[in-house]
Amino acid sequence: MLHNYFFSDTAYQLLGFYKNENTLFAVVKQRYINSDKLTKLSEVKSFLINNGYENTKNHDYYNPELGVILEDLHDENVLTQNGILYFIDTVFYINPVVFKK
Repeated sequence: MLHNYFFSDTAYQLLGFYKNENTLFAVVKQRYINSDKLTKLSEVKSFLINNGYENTKNHDYYNPELGVILEDLHDENVLTQNGILYFIDTVFYINPVVFKK
């Protein structure tokens, strides 16, 4: 839900569920992005800082106002097409202290 809210252009669509032995998997699909150049991590960092995030380490960010932690934003999870960044495999966490305000 958080990914779809923040990155609606690459929203996940839930197709259903699949059970294999004792593990339940969500089956999702997502718009295919055909990257036309390598993503510059400096552009990802600049984009996120301009949107209120702080770089906490490597490819991880935190927005103190929203209480949202966004991780794993390396150049294989953020693609570039026509100069636009597309976030395709985000990992979100929430800070429960900030988020429940």
